[in-house]
Amino acid sequence: MSRCRGNTKRRMGIALLNVSDIINVAKRLLLGRPMNSDRLGHTLLPKRLALPVFASDALSSVAYAPDEILLTLALAGVTAITISPWVGLAVIVVLLVVVASYRQNVRAYPSGGGDYEVVSENLGGRAGVSVASALLVDYVLTVAVSISSGAQYASSAIPALRGHETLLAVVLVGFLTVMNLRGVKESGRAFALPVYLFMAAIGLMAVLGFVQTITGSLMEAPSAGFSVTTEAAFDQGLVGLGGAILIARAFASGCAALTGVEAISNGVPAFQKPKSKNAATTLLLLGSISALMLGSILTLAVASGVKYVENPAEQLSLNGGPVPEDYVQHPVISQLAEVVFASTPWLFYVVSAITGVILILAANTAFNGFPVLGSILARDGYLPRQMHTRGDRLAFSNGILTLAAGAIVLIWIFDAQVTRLIQLYIVGVFISFTLSQLGMVKHWTARLRKAADPTERRSMRRSRVINVVGFIMTGTVLIVVFITKFLHGAWITILIMAVLFLIMQAIRRHYDAVSRELALDEDIRTARALPSRVHAIVLVSKIHKPTMRAISYARATRPNTLEAVTVGVDGAEAEDLTKQWEALDLPVPLRVLTSPYREITRPVLSYVRSIRRESPRDLVVVYVPEYVVGHWWEQFLHNQSAMRLKSRLLFTPGVVISAVPWQLASSRTVGIEHTHFTQSGQPRALDE
Repeated sequence: MSRCRGNTKRRMGIALLNVSDIINVAKRLLLGRPMNSDRLGHTLLPKRLALPVFASDALSSVAYAPDEILLTLALAGVTAITISPWVGLAVIVVLLVVVASYRQNVRAYPSGGGDYEVVSENLGGRAGVSVASALLVDYVLTVAVSISSGAQYASSAIPALRGHETLLAVVLVGFLTVMNLRGVKESGRAFALPVYLFMAAIGLMAVLGFVQTITGSLMEAPSAGFSVTTEAAFDQGLVGLGGAILIARAFASGCAALTGVEAISNGVPAFQKPKSKNAATTLLLLGSISALMLGSILTLAVASGVKYVENPAEQLSLNGGPVPEDYVQHPVISQLAEVVFASTPWLFYVVSAITGVILILAANTAFNGFPVLGSILARDGYLPRQMHTRGDRLAFSNGILTLAAGAIVLIWIFDAQVTRLIQLYIVGVFISFTLSQLGMVKHWTARLRKAADPTERRSMRRSRVINVVGFIMTGTVLIVVFITKFLHGAWITILIMAVLFLIMQAIRRHYDAVSRELALDEDIRTARALPSRVHAIVLVSKIHKPTMRAISYARATRPNTLEAVTVGVDGAEAEDLTKQWEALDLPVPLRVLTSPYREITRPVLSYVRSIRRESPRDLVVVYVPEYVVGHWWEQFLHNQSAMRLKSRLLFTPGVVISAVPWQLASSRTVGIEHTHFTQSGQPRALDE
């Protein structure tokens, strides 16, 4: 019988759980148990996990960078497509130079500030904020582009998803958000296997593809038989200014393969010791693998005759006629996998599936870079301070949620179309690349003036040469990207960056102004001065236990003056209250404020302010009895006049508000059950 009663009590306790309890339980199920601050060291990443965590963006770029190169060159016809490996080679050269340059960055600035820290320290605060705004926007675009590309791959493999790419992309962003809220190391473990499988799959496809090319057994791609319609502006091929601009556009689109390189410089603190060395090694692995993948895919695409265009129905033709209505244009990697693995079709499905997965997981790089950068900016006063706070899983939760919200907005606006989103891409990251390299040149120049050791000076000169080359390369690419992409959508990115720059500057000015306002005066005695008198007021709506408790608390503080105040909204009720007060012979005088318009807030405010006017050096303490309720629906059954009054009194100088809670029976029951079922705090208090 006692066991039955115990079970009944437990069921009753569970039934009493309110909405906050349900949310807390769901949070624990999704994110896991809170982690103690002393476990921060356990979240650091070894190189084997750091590579998939920080390099997944750059590695996955080979899944859509070749598509964008071929798509752009296709505007000038089939002949133009044949130069795609040379365009890819130019991209690879820039990639390797940038990787070499950033290896200098992570050694010189291992604190995790990355480009922002380099530029701020060497080129000034405004330049640093410019780089920060560019990086923040680029991280958001990384998530939007990667997830949208993954959704496109998924819809090409699963016909039922076609037409629902936007919704699928939003769901995927939500999934990544939850995984990263669980913690950096946890997400790294979850995503490591797909990243390594992707590298293995592309590597196997490249090796077999080159063997088949050498032996002459490489088959033609499914799109090889199509003809590409040349746009009128390129009837003569890639000649003249128009052809040069088209090649430059293809090169700029292909430079998407460089995105994600900067994430490692921002994420150095997340590496295990020695942090700088491990980060530099990871950068080298990233650059080498990405370069090999990009070059292999473009070379095999030309060898197998892959055609990839923006609008197949208009740009492709078959034997002089239109393409079949049921033709579905698959991404370049899918077409190559179908050719290379023709004898083992299951490998084609493996490559297609793992490519779609890696495109989704590529956004994980941004989920690690954006929150860290946001935390540093918040520490420096350029973003809200909440961005600097770690969540209960030791991740920068607010930064993760902000990134997810921004990406979802972009995906929704651009309908998850990679071709439209890619036009906004690249600009921000190359602004940060260029300014970072210029900052590093200035860094080495300044250090050379002070260094005396010949060996150390030689090392610095070598590093400076690398960064000079990086500055020239990235600056050139930035100009090309700006010219070729500005009218195609890059202006939107620049506008967002400018707005974000102004917002961050405004936030910094606000924090600086508040800091100056709150600083101690030169005469510290002014800050220590006590009020001449304390005038205590207990707000009374009726005579009951909460009122008695508030009066007791107020009397315990021994103010100079103590009075109870009620608002006479209804004359009869006010008269009854006065009679009860006198009958109880309470040791506190009761003052009734008239309210001809049946307001409560305004009469109390007027009275409090009148006290302040008469005695400006007096401190007025207002005691507000409050109910603590146990159920969310009970909050709607009690009016919130005290909440409104408190919110108005907060803006009155020289006034202190003291809430005196009275726990109702429901709150006490729920409070007991909280001890067993949750770690949440006390329910929000509302007065009657």
